[in-house]
Amino acid sequence: MDFDFSDDQQALRDAVRRWVDKSYGFERRRAIVREDGGFSREAWQDLAGLGLTALVVPEDQGGLGMGPVEAMVVMEELGRGIVLEPLAQALIASTVLSGADTSERDVWLAGIASGERLVVLAHQERRARYRLDACETTATQAADGQWRLNGVKQIVPAGDRADAVIVPALANGRLSLFIAETGGGVSARGYLTQDGSRAADVKLTNAPAVLLHADGLAALELGVDTGIAALCAEAVGVMEQTLALTVDYMNTRKQFGVAIASFQALRHRVADMKMQLELARSMSYYAALKLQAPAGERRRALARAKYQLGQSMRFVGQQSVQLHGGIGVTDEYIGSHYFKKLTQLEMTYGDSLHHLGEVSARMEETAGVFA
Repeated sequence: MDFDFSDDQQALRDAVRRWVDKSYGFERRRAIVREDGGFSREAWQDLAGLGLTALVVPEDQGGLGMGPVEAMVVMEELGRGIVLEPLAQALIASTVLSGADTSERDVWLAGIASGERLVVLAHQERRARYRLDACETTATQAADGQWRLNGVKQIVPAGDRADAVIVPALANGRLSLFIAETGGGVSARGYLTQDGSRAADVKLTNAPAVLLHADGLAALELGVDTGIAALCAEAVGVMEQTLALTVDYMNTRKQFGVAIASFQALRHRVADMKMQLELARSMSYYAALKLQAPAGERRRALARAKYQLGQSMRFVGQQSVQLHGGIGVTDEYIGSHYFKKLTQLEMTYGDSLHHLGEVSARMEETAGVFA
């Protein structure tokens, strides 16, 4: 199998890397956290200007019509810069909406592609514990055919800045997927998360909504798997930059008159970090390549990938802090923000323990040997 990137994919990577290096430095990121509450519309428009919000939107809806590998390339580079704006949500929304059977689908896809509309997935509930089939939000249909949603969703990325939310809800006892515009019936309480990004708790009170998928569980699983694949790629970028920061620090920090990079025991730690990074990278590739596989195979693959990424993120982040010493957890030093990002990513879309259970539950005759 050829794992080399095409010229177009490499050009895409270079374009995103240049933007991160030149336009999304640490000081701008700190300003977005401090002044904009963890989400900047200006930065979001920058991403749209690069065509990233249109990345997987079909071409006939104004998008670029690219696939999971291009999305992986982009998310890796955004991870290097620990970009706060949730581009993964544009990938999820585009994927979910592309398969919807509604006349409003094209309008939303065009808005996502242009960057004018921010649509996010609001699926987490307090008592669900990462389970996608556990849902207390309800949907009722009025005599005029209008759907109304009632419920509360937690930790919705940029939920109070979004133009619409994609919501799983129980309709006549069946989990279905809806889209609801923010405003009437949709209220949100926004806050900063540990890594400095923005999230919100969203309350739906007789909120008008449009049905996207009557079989909501299958569509929700595809959307979350898209998010997991994006997260895996982003985490690879975060770990790559974390390792680079750590090596640079070890080459400059001196003890007993020599750089600590010359100490053999510490060099072994760095080698272990590099090994975990490469394990994570290979599983990120695996996740991207399996994203278009049949549902059962895809779900198994993404659980495997997220478990390995969780292990790698925890190891790389913790080793980086140990090798930096006290400076590794100070807010003024960029390395601490990479550590926070890795810690939060490990908990997103299911922590390592959850996905270990998923891998175990989905084992077949292969007994865990990857197909």
